[in-house]
Amino acid sequence: MRRYEAVSERVEASIRPEQAGDAAAVDTLLRRAFGRAAEAELVARLRREAPGSLALVAERAGSIAGHILFSAVTIEGRERSWPAVGLGPMAVEPDDQRRGIGSALVRAGLDACAARGEGLVFVLGHPDYYPRFGFRLAARLGLRYGDGVFDGVFFLAELRPDAAAGRMGQVRYHPAFEGV
Repeated sequence: MRRYEAVSERVEASIRPEQAGDAAAVDTLLRRAFGRAAEAELVARLRREAPGSLALVAERAGSIAGHILFSAVTIEGRERSWPAVGLGPMAVEPDDQRRGIGSALVRAGLDACAARGEGLVFVLGHPDYYPRFGFRLAARLGLRYGDGVFDGVFFLAELRPDAAAGRMGQVRYHPAFEGV
């Protein structure tokens, strides 16, 4: 995996794959960043139930300063379904936000997904943030999450040219996401 460094005047962090010993620190980070337990519980459940997931951490001064998770999703079309990947959750320590750590996590994660042969990555996220990484509105290509209420904040990135070509339908995340 290509190494990414998040560097600003005040923060340096390196990105690496999550290791088993990181779970407690990631749990604490997620609770602090989101101000609730739901995302930490989601990540714990995905570790147990979705073993093919990709998780990366940003490490700064020996501590976990950020985390990102990519897990399998399914595009359910009329005639068939296709595999893809969903990004989320992603979190950065509140004191380290807006310093490049989240961007480094997204870039490293997309590169790692591409290296694994993934073609499409979906994210439910902020419309001012994700387009800078090549994400575009999924609904414009006939790919939706839910009943359309999320169309303005549901994005996809093609990691291979034309990876979305011929794919239309509902994107289904792991059942663990239903409780978040």
